[in-house]
Amino acid sequence: MSQNLPGPTRGLESRDKELNMTTAPSFIDLGASPAVVRALSTLGITAPFPIQSLVVPDAIAGRDVLAKSQTGSGKTLAFAIPIVERVDPAGPTPSALVLTPTRELAAQVAEDFNGIAGAKGVRVAVAYGGISIREQGKGVGRAHILIATPGRLSDLVERRLVRLDKVQILVLDEADRMLDMGFQPQVDRIVRDLPKARQTMLFSATLDGAVGHLAASYTNDPKRHEIESEGKTVEEVDHRFVPVSAHGKVEALIELLERDRDLTLVFVRTKRGADRLVHKLKAKGVRAEALHGDMTQPARQRSLKRFESGNVDVLVATDVAARGLDLDRISHVVNFDPPADDKGYVHRVGRTARAGRTGTGITLVTAEQQGDISRMAARLDLHREFEEEGMTVAPPRVVFSGSSGGRRSSLRARRRR
Repeated sequence: MSQNLPGPTRGLESRDKELNMTTAPSFIDLGASPAVVRALSTLGITAPFPIQSLVVPDAIAGRDVLAKSQTGSGKTLAFAIPIVERVDPAGPTPSALVLTPTRELAAQVAEDFNGIAGAKGVRVAVAYGGISIREQGKGVGRAHILIATPGRLSDLVERRLVRLDKVQILVLDEADRMLDMGFQPQVDRIVRDLPKARQTMLFSATLDGAVGHLAASYTNDPKRHEIESEGKTVEEVDHRFVPVSAHGKVEALIELLERDRDLTLVFVRTKRGADRLVHKLKAKGVRAEALHGDMTQPARQRSLKRFESGNVDVLVATDVAARGLDLDRISHVVNFDPPADDKGYVHRVGRTARAGRTGTGITLVTAEQQGDISRMAARLDLHREFEEEGMTVAPPRVVFSGSSGGRRSSLRARRRR
């Protein structure tokens, strides 16, 4: 878990103004203790990211925080450092609660916490589905910091295996994904069990719309911080669109995988499609594993561990299964099946080019898909990359609805037919 400072972002200027500094601050400058700084250094982390520079001072001071940051920006330590600093080892358990939308993200957040929690003598536990609730229940009640998915935490609370009435700090990580996955009713019930006098931090790719309403109801006079790139999508990614025939997609993918690369994440639409593609890749000698929602949690963890260690270097995943996946060594993301929309594309390619590194995002495009994918590329300012492969960006397609003259995009219209 190492950090390299990413390229300039608009948040840097506001960070310098708020900290009244002309040079990048250190973790000590932000309020971290020497013990935590030493733990970070042991992990190879010596300088804060912009989102950490913005959030950590306010969070350590106990303020509510709303943070918008692009994927791979180092947001986990932006709330992990303040929580570890603020939680009292002699205090109630749990004192801090971090809610995440997926089990994979929960496990990775817990790993980040464990890297620094020992420096202050606080205990960390994680709770998510797919593992015996009785087994997880043994440790959650004794942990100072609990990281959990909403569904499993609700089960633990109902079985009285954990109490939330002493929680002093709440974090909602990837709040937009939490809402997209339909967790708001569960989150609302959990928040009702928490003390009203608490610190709340919310991290999300967007702070508008439904997330904005959620933030308004959960926080009190929050400090808002935003770090985002100037472009509409991940700037550090080399975006490529490769024309293929419908029957030649697997062969085209294998050809791409034979080139110089590190770990590669391949996206497909369905769980069954993931298993089928892995079977075909293995038959061609490619070291591949699947990752999808029908797998048991131990099987998912084995696939992720083999992928992270490099024992297999291709992971074929569905969108939901890959949410929260944060591995530095993913050099390539391949859209074997196209994403559902622009947001899906940005989320997928964001699995590479993490934390200021570079990466490659490749989308396989059949003749039938060229129109819709080209329009998506144009909306994301990637029309030049699309046309470099000899394909043409199709003109915007509109469908008139009734007499009002309202128009819908072709992708939306097709979904509604």
